[in-house]
Amino acid sequence: MLKYVPPFLLLIIYSCGEKEQHVNESKNPPNIVLIFTDDQGYRDVGVFGADDIATPNLDQMALEGIKLTSYYSAQAVCSASRAGILTGCYPNRIGIHNALMPNSEIGLHESETTMAEMLKNNGYKTGIFGKWHLGDHPDFMPTKHGFDEYFGIPYSNDMWPLHPQQGPAFNFGPLLLYENETVIDTLTDQTNLTTQITERSVDFINRNKDTPFFLYVPHPQPHVPLFVSNKFKGKSNRGLYGDVIMEIDWSVGQILDALKVNELEGNTIVIFTSDNGPWLSYGNHAGSAEPFREGKGTAWEGGQREPFIMKYPNKLKAGRTIDVPVMAIDILPALAAVTNSKLPEKTIDGKNVWSILTGESDVSPQERPISFITG
Repeated sequence: MLKYVPPFLLLIIYSCGEKEQHVNESKNPPNIVLIFTDDQGYRDVGVFGADDIATPNLDQMALEGIKLTSYYSAQAVCSASRAGILTGCYPNRIGIHNALMPNSEIGLHESETTMAEMLKNNGYKTGIFGKWHLGDHPDFMPTKHGFDEYFGIPYSNDMWPLHPQQGPAFNFGPLLLYENETVIDTLTDQTNLTTQITERSVDFINRNKDTPFFLYVPHPQPHVPLFVSNKFKGKSNRGLYGDVIMEIDWSVGQILDALKVNELEGNTIVIFTSDNGPWLSYGNHAGSAEPFREGKGTAWEGGQREPFIMKYPNKLKAGRTIDVPVMAIDILPALAAVTNSKLPEKTIDGKNVWSILTGESDVSPQERPISFITG
């Protein structure tokens, strides 16, 4: 028999339940997914102006999240830009100036704290599936920098002897495919590499759905030479380059779907951006930085201004466009703040821009007041 419960007692019970739910949510920091393409131009996404490439998943992600129109990579070239976003440091200051070659004697120094190390120290599972390019010596590989799992290539996908633009000086040998610290294959055909990276990423989500995780997906594409699977060959209105972008958009969709299936969508931060602007030396195999000037390797806007989309349903109001300048080095301290992770002990150059992303502020913390010298 049901007994009568006074309304005030129901209110107390309900309030306690609400408090308990809030406490439980606070104990579950958000998952982080960072999708990072290679040499993609500002105008190579529908919501950033592309009218000849279909990117429905990225466009929908922008509608459900936020779009940054003044986001800048840490530098206009591969290795340096990756060092910047993963450490929150100006890459030149920590010794990564350009694009590291195979068999390089240098790499990301062990004393630097990566985003993966920061989050792993806070209980996160960490995985990278794609291009590393911060040193291919065993001492510099991802598993030495906080990643539990690694599948991908150690440097750019053109650093192999079959690239048509390379002469004897660039004959680095076969392109190596790694799993953790072991070479598992040599790639002479990269047609299915984007699909493999996507499948590994989805599997990582499925296996780690019950624990906080950091998933880093640095796609080797659309860096030349371009490769696309048969699923998207000839599908775009911008030739092979557009086909490649469509497959990357598909990959984003697969990752977002995995989050939904595992009921992780609301409490997962998903970021999509690129390392630097398009490599314009390759004709129609390059992207578009319009309306900005130049591209990869230059200090013009086209070299460092990148598309940036971020989705986090639990905290970020959907459908907003933010024009406040944000830099790649600012992402690590912002994620540290929202995950309650400890910042690196060594000095970093990035600033916490979380209040900009949430809309609470429209002033960059990188800005300093002008001081006048008198006398």
